[in-house]
Amino acid sequence: MSYELRHGNCFEVLEEFDENSIHAVVTDPPYGVVEFETANIEKMRDGVGGVWRIPPELDGSKRKPLPRFTTLSESDKQKLRNFFETFGTAVERVLRPGGHVFLATTQLLMHEVSNQLDEAGLERRDVLIRETKTLRGGDRPKGSHDHPEYRSVSSMPRVYWEPWLLYRKPFDGRLDENLDEWQTGGLRRESSERPFTDLLEGGKTPKTETEVVRNAHPGDGEKQEAHPNLKPQSLMRELCHASLPLQRGTILDPFMGSGSTIAAAQALGYDAVGIELDETFYQMAENAIPRLAEISTDVERRDDIQSRQTESHSLSEYR
Repeated sequence: MSYELRHGNCFEVLEEFDENSIHAVVTDPPYGVVEFETANIEKMRDGVGGVWRIPPELDGSKRKPLPRFTTLSESDKQKLRNFFETFGTAVERVLRPGGHVFLATTQLLMHEVSNQLDEAGLERRDVLIRETKTLRGGDRPKGSHDHPEYRSVSSMPRVYWEPWLLYRKPFDGRLDENLDEWQTGGLRRESSERPFTDLLEGGKTPKTETEVVRNAHPGDGEKQEAHPNLKPQSLMRELCHASLPLQRGTILDPFMGSGSTIAAAQALGYDAVGIELDETFYQMAENAIPRLAEISTDVERRDDIQSRQTESHSLSEYR
Protein backbone atom coordinates (compact mmCIF):
# COMPACT_ATOMS: atom_id res chain seq x y z
CA MET A 1 0.00 0.00 0.00
CA SER A 2 1.15 3.53 -0.70
CA TYR A 3 -0.15 6.99 -1.41
CA GLU A 4 0.90 9.85 -3.63
CA LEU A 5 0.13 13.51 -2.95
CA ARG A 6 0.09 16.14 -5.69
CA HIS A 7 -0.03 19.90 -5.14
CA GLY A 8 -1.84 21.68 -7.96
CA ASN A 9 -5.03 22.20 -9.92
CA CYS A 10 -6.67 18.77 -10.14
CA PHE A 11 -7.86 19.32 -13.71
CA GLU A 12 -4.32 20.01 -14.85
CA VAL A 13 -2.89 17.15 -12.80
CA LEU A 14 -5.47 14.67 -14.09
CA GLU A 15 -4.41 15.40 -17.67
CA GLU A 16 -1.18 13.57 -16.79
CA PHE A 17 -3.07 10.40 -15.84
CA ASP A 18 -3.69 7.62 -18.33
CA GLU A 19 -7.22 6.77 -19.39
CA ASN A 20 -8.86 3.99 -17.35
CA SER A 21 -6.16 4.20 -14.67
CA ILE A 22 -8.20 4.93 -11.52
CA HIS A 23 -10.51 2.44 -9.82
CA ALA A 24 -12.62 4.82 -7.70
CA VAL A 25 -13.05 8.46 -6.70
CA VAL A 26 -13.97 9.37 -3.12
CA THR A 27 -14.06 13.11 -2.53
CA ASP A 28 -15.64 16.07 -0.76
CA PRO A 29 -15.45 18.75 -3.45
CA PRO A 30 -15.82 22.53 -3.18
CA TYR A 31 -19.50 22.08 -3.92
CA GLY A 32 -20.39 25.77 -3.88
CA VAL A 33 -17.07 26.50 -5.67
CA VAL A 34 -17.15 30.20 -4.85
CA GLU A 35 -16.48 29.62 -1.13
CA PHE A 36 -13.13 28.00 -1.96
CA GLU A 37 -11.89 30.83 -4.14
CA THR A 38 -8.69 32.28 -2.67
CA ALA A 39 -10.28 35.54 -1.52
CA ASN A 40 -13.10 33.76 0.33
CA ILE A 41 -10.78 31.19 1.91
CA GLU A 42 -8.66 34.02 3.29
CA LYS A 43 -11.79 35.71 4.69
CA MET A 44 -12.77 32.47 6.37
CA ARG A 45 -9.30 32.04 7.87
CA ASP A 46 -9.35 35.61 9.13
CA GLY A 47 -12.80 35.13 10.67
CA VAL A 48 -14.28 37.86 8.49
CA GLY A 49 -16.99 35.71 6.93
CA GLY A 50 -18.14 36.84 3.51
CA VAL A 51 -19.77 33.82 1.87
CA TRP A 52 -18.69 31.86 4.97
CA ARG A 53 -20.95 32.07 8.01
CA ILE A 54 -18.84 32.20 11.16
CA PRO A 55 -21.10 30.82 13.92
CA PRO A 56 -20.82 32.28 17.43
CA GLU A 57 -19.26 30.21 20.18
CA LEU A 58 -21.64 27.81 21.93
CA ASP A 59 -21.01 27.05 25.62
CA GLY A 60 -17.41 28.15 25.14
CA SER A 61 -16.86 25.88 22.14
CA LYS A 62 -15.74 27.46 18.89
CA ARG A 63 -17.84 26.17 15.98
CA LYS A 64 -16.70 25.60 12.43
CA PRO A 65 -17.61 28.08 9.66
CA LEU A 66 -20.28 27.13 7.12
CA PRO A 67 -20.62 28.33 3.53
CA ARG A 68 -23.90 30.18 2.86
CA PHE A 69 -25.18 28.67 -0.37
CA THR A 70 -28.38 30.72 -0.26
CA THR A 71 -26.23 33.74 -1.19
CA LEU A 72 -25.13 32.28 -4.55
CA SER A 73 -26.00 34.47 -7.52
CA GLU A 74 -26.96 33.12 -10.94
CA SER A 75 -23.39 33.87 -12.02
CA ASP A 76 -22.07 31.82 -9.07
CA LYS A 77 -24.36 28.94 -10.00
CA GLN A 78 -23.18 28.99 -13.60
CA LYS A 79 -19.60 28.90 -12.38
CA LEU A 80 -20.54 25.85 -10.29
CA ARG A 81 -22.11 24.16 -13.33
CA ASN A 82 -19.03 24.79 -15.44
CA PHE A 83 -16.78 23.50 -12.67
CA PHE A 84 -18.61 20.20 -12.23
CA GLU A 85 -18.98 19.71 -15.97
CA THR A 86 -15.18 19.89 -16.18
CA PHE A 87 -14.85 17.64 -13.15
CA GLY A 88 -17.22 15.02 -14.54
CA THR A 89 -15.41 14.93 -17.88
CA ALA A 90 -12.00 14.66 -16.19
CA VAL A 91 -12.89 11.79 -13.87
CA GLU A 92 -14.86 9.94 -16.56
CA ARG A 93 -11.66 9.80 -18.64
CA VAL A 94 -9.38 8.47 -15.89
CA LEU A 95 -11.84 6.05 -14.28
CA ARG A 96 -11.82 2.41 -15.30
CA PRO A 97 -15.13 1.19 -16.76
CA GLY A 98 -17.35 0.45 -13.76
CA GLY A 99 -15.38 2.73 -11.44
CA HIS A 100 -17.53 4.50 -8.84
CA VAL A 101 -17.56 8.15 -7.76
CA PHE A 102 -18.56 8.96 -4.16
CA LEU A 103 -19.18 12.70 -3.99
CA ALA A 104 -20.21 14.72 -0.92
CA THR A 105 -22.68 17.47 -1.69
CA THR A 106 -25.48 19.50 -0.13
CA GLN A 107 -29.26 19.45 -0.33
CA LEU A 108 -29.38 22.90 -1.94
CA LEU A 109 -26.94 22.15 -4.75
CA MET A 110 -26.87 18.42 -5.41
CA HIS A 111 -29.27 18.73 -8.37
CA GLU A 112 -26.89 21.18 -10.05
CA VAL A 113 -23.92 18.86 -9.48
CA SER A 114 -25.86 15.77 -10.54
CA ASN A 115 -26.94 17.35 -13.84
CA GLN A 116 -23.32 17.98 -14.80
CA LEU A 117 -22.22 14.44 -13.93
CA ASP A 118 -25.06 13.14 -16.09
CA GLU A 119 -23.86 15.31 -18.98
CA ALA A 120 -20.31 13.97 -18.54
CA GLY A 121 -21.55 10.45 -19.28
CA LEU A 122 -21.48 9.02 -15.76
CA GLU A 123 -24.49 7.03 -14.57
CA ARG A 124 -26.25 7.87 -11.34
CA ARG A 125 -26.56 4.90 -8.97
CA ASP A 126 -27.89 6.30 -5.69
CA VAL A 127 -27.85 9.13 -3.16
CA LEU A 128 -26.15 8.03 0.06
CA ILE A 129 -27.45 9.55 3.28
CA ARG A 130 -24.96 10.37 6.00
CA GLU A 131 -26.70 10.86 9.32
CA THR A 132 -25.20 13.91 10.97
CA LYS A 133 -26.55 16.90 12.86
CA THR A 134 -25.30 20.14 11.39
CA LEU A 135 -25.71 23.83 12.17
CA ARG A 136 -27.19 24.50 8.73
CA GLY A 137 -30.77 25.77 8.63
CA GLY A 138 -33.29 26.16 11.41
CA ASP A 139 -32.58 29.88 11.86
CA ARG A 140 -35.28 32.40 12.64
CA PRO A 141 -35.84 35.21 10.11
CA LYS A 142 -32.78 37.45 9.97
CA GLY A 143 -33.19 40.59 12.05
CA SER A 144 -36.46 39.37 13.56
CA HIS A 145 -35.33 36.89 16.21
CA ASP A 146 -37.34 38.68 18.91
CA HIS A 147 -40.42 39.45 16.84
CA PRO A 148 -43.46 38.15 18.80
CA GLU A 149 -44.90 36.33 15.76
CA TYR A 150 -41.71 35.38 13.91
CA ARG A 151 -39.95 33.74 16.88
CA SER A 152 -41.71 30.49 15.96
CA VAL A 153 -40.64 30.64 12.30
CA SER A 154 -37.57 29.07 10.67
CA SER A 155 -36.34 30.11 7.22
CA MET A 156 -35.55 26.46 6.33
CA PRO A 157 -35.32 23.07 8.09
CA ARG A 158 -32.41 22.26 10.40
CA VAL A 159 -30.28 19.81 8.43
CA TYR A 160 -29.72 16.42 10.05
CA TRP A 161 -28.27 14.57 7.06
CA GLU A 162 -25.67 15.01 4.35
CA PRO A 163 -26.14 13.67 0.80
CA TRP A 164 -23.38 11.83 -1.07
CA LEU A 165 -23.95 11.29 -4.78
CA LEU A 166 -22.97 7.84 -6.04
CA TYR A 167 -22.10 7.61 -9.75
CA ARG A 168 -20.45 4.96 -11.92
CA LYS A 169 -18.63 4.98 -15.22
CA PRO A 170 -20.70 2.83 -17.63
CA PHE A 171 -19.35 -0.48 -18.86
CA ASP A 172 -20.33 -3.08 -21.44
CA GLY A 173 -21.38 -6.62 -20.63
CA ARG A 174 -22.07 -8.24 -17.28
CA LEU A 175 -20.79 -7.20 -13.88
CA ASP A 176 -18.80 -10.41 -13.35
CA GLU A 177 -17.08 -9.90 -16.70
CA ASN A 178 -16.19 -6.31 -15.82
CA LEU A 179 -14.89 -7.35 -12.40
CA ASP A 180 -12.66 -9.88 -14.11
CA GLU A 181 -11.27 -7.38 -16.63
CA TRP A 182 -11.22 -4.10 -14.69
CA GLN A 183 -11.77 -5.08 -11.00
CA THR A 184 -14.59 -2.51 -10.88
CA GLY A 185 -18.34 -2.19 -11.33
CA GLY A 186 -19.60 -3.40 -7.96
CA LEU A 187 -19.44 -2.31 -4.33
CA ARG A 188 -17.74 -4.31 -1.61
CA ARG A 189 -20.13 -5.71 0.97
CA GLU A 190 -19.73 -4.82 4.63
CA SER A 191 -19.66 -8.58 5.28
CA SER A 192 -20.82 -11.75 3.57
CA GLU A 193 -24.17 -11.30 5.34
CA ARG A 194 -24.64 -7.54 4.89
CA PRO A 195 -24.28 -5.48 1.70
CA PHE A 196 -23.08 -1.89 1.57
CA THR A 197 -26.12 0.29 2.28
CA ASP A 198 -27.05 3.84 1.35
CA LEU A 199 -27.55 4.89 4.98
CA LEU A 200 -24.23 6.04 6.42
CA GLU A 201 -23.84 6.41 10.16
CA GLY A 202 -20.76 8.61 10.00
CA GLY A 203 -22.02 11.07 12.58
CA LYS A 204 -20.01 14.01 13.83
CA THR A 205 -16.26 14.19 13.35
CA PRO A 206 -14.63 13.25 16.69
CA LYS A 207 -12.76 15.97 18.51
CA THR A 208 -9.62 13.82 18.52
CA GLU A 209 -9.55 13.85 14.70
CA THR A 210 -10.23 17.59 14.58
CA GLU A 211 -7.30 18.09 16.95
CA VAL A 212 -5.01 16.00 14.72
CA VAL A 213 -5.82 18.19 11.72
CA ARG A 214 -5.65 21.43 13.69
CA ASN A 215 -2.20 20.49 14.97
CA ALA A 216 -1.18 19.61 11.41
CA HIS A 217 -1.80 23.21 10.30
CA PRO A 218 1.49 24.74 9.13
CA GLY A 219 0.73 28.00 10.95
CA ASP A 220 0.83 28.62 14.67
CA GLY A 221 -1.28 30.22 17.36
CA GLU A 222 -4.68 31.47 16.26
CA LYS A 223 -3.98 30.49 12.65
CA GLN A 224 -4.15 26.80 13.57
CA GLU A 225 -7.62 25.75 12.44
CA ALA A 226 -8.85 22.38 11.24
CA HIS A 227 -10.21 22.03 7.70
CA PRO A 228 -13.81 23.42 7.70
CA ASN A 229 -15.22 20.28 6.02
CA LEU A 230 -13.26 17.56 7.83
CA LYS A 231 -15.07 14.21 7.57
CA PRO A 232 -14.76 11.43 10.19
CA GLN A 233 -12.46 8.49 9.55
CA SER A 234 -15.27 6.01 10.26
CA LEU A 235 -17.24 7.48 7.34
CA MET A 236 -14.31 7.78 4.94
CA ARG A 237 -13.14 4.24 5.64
CA GLU A 238 -16.66 2.93 5.03
CA LEU A 239 -16.72 4.64 1.63
CA CYS A 240 -13.18 3.58 0.70
CA HIS A 241 -13.97 0.00 1.70
CA ALA A 242 -17.06 -0.05 -0.53
CA SER A 243 -15.30 1.61 -3.46
CA LEU A 244 -12.92 -1.29 -4.27
CA PRO A 245 -15.09 -4.40 -4.71
CA LEU A 246 -12.09 -6.76 -4.99
CA GLN A 247 -9.86 -4.73 -2.64
CA ARG A 248 -7.54 -3.99 -5.54
CA GLY A 249 -6.86 -0.68 -7.19
CA THR A 250 -6.25 3.00 -6.58
CA ILE A 251 -8.61 5.50 -4.95
CA LEU A 252 -8.42 9.12 -6.12
CA ASP A 253 -9.36 12.21 -4.13
CA PRO A 254 -8.95 15.20 -6.47
CA PHE A 255 -10.00 17.66 -3.72
CA MET A 256 -7.92 16.21 -0.92
CA GLY A 257 -8.29 18.99 1.65
CA SER A 258 -6.52 17.90 4.82
CA GLY A 259 -6.26 14.29 3.66
CA SER A 260 -9.10 12.35 5.32
CA THR A 261 -9.75 10.14 2.25
CA ILE A 262 -6.08 9.33 1.79
CA ALA A 263 -5.71 8.52 5.49
CA ALA A 264 -8.74 6.22 5.30
CA ALA A 265 -7.29 4.37 2.31
CA GLN A 266 -3.95 4.06 4.08
CA ALA A 267 -5.61 2.62 7.19
CA LEU A 268 -7.34 -0.03 5.06
CA GLY A 269 -4.21 -0.96 3.13
CA TYR A 270 -5.41 0.60 -0.15
CA ASP A 271 -3.41 2.72 -2.58
CA ALA A 272 -4.51 6.31 -3.10
CA VAL A 273 -3.72 9.55 -4.90
CA GLY A 274 -4.62 12.94 -3.42
CA ILE A 275 -4.60 16.28 -5.23
CA GLU A 276 -4.97 19.65 -3.51
CA LEU A 277 -4.73 23.19 -4.87
CA ASP A 278 -4.58 25.18 -1.62
CA GLU A 279 -1.05 25.23 -0.22
CA THR A 280 -2.11 25.38 3.43
CA PHE A 281 -4.50 22.45 3.09
CA TYR A 282 -1.84 20.51 1.17
CA GLN A 283 0.68 20.98 3.98
CA MET A 284 -1.98 20.03 6.53
CA ALA A 285 -2.59 16.79 4.62
CA GLU A 286 1.11 15.95 4.52
CA ASN A 287 1.25 16.30 8.29
CA ALA A 288 -2.16 14.84 9.19
CA ILE A 289 -2.45 11.72 7.01
CA PRO A 290 -0.06 9.47 8.98
CA ARG A 291 -1.73 10.38 12.28
CA LEU A 292 -5.29 10.10 10.98
CA ALA A 293 -4.45 6.67 9.54
CA GLU A 294 -3.43 5.49 13.03
CA ILE A 295 -6.89 6.21 14.47
CA SER A 296 -8.89 3.06 15.20
CA THR A 297 -12.41 2.46 13.82
CA ASP A 298 -14.60 -0.62 13.38
CA VAL A 299 -14.08 -0.71 9.61
CA GLU A 300 -10.44 -1.79 9.54
CA ARG A 301 -11.21 -4.53 12.08
CA ARG A 302 -13.33 -6.42 9.52
CA ASP A 303 -12.00 -9.82 8.57
CA ASP A 304 -11.33 -8.95 4.93
CA ILE A 305 -9.33 -5.87 5.91
CA GLN A 306 -7.32 -7.82 8.48
CA SER A 307 -6.29 -10.30 5.80
CA ARG A 308 -5.68 -7.52 3.29
CA GLN A 309 -3.19 -5.80 5.58
CA THR A 310 -0.94 -8.85 5.50
CA GLU A 311 -0.47 -8.39 1.75
CA SER A 312 1.73 -5.86 -0.05
CA HIS A 313 0.96 -4.07 -3.29
CA SER A 314 2.63 -1.30 -5.26
CA LEU A 315 0.79 1.74 -6.57
CA SER A 316 2.39 1.15 -9.97
CA GLU A 317 0.51 -2.15 -10.37
CA TYR A 318 -2.73 -0.27 -10.95
CA ARG A 319 -1.58 2.46 -13.33
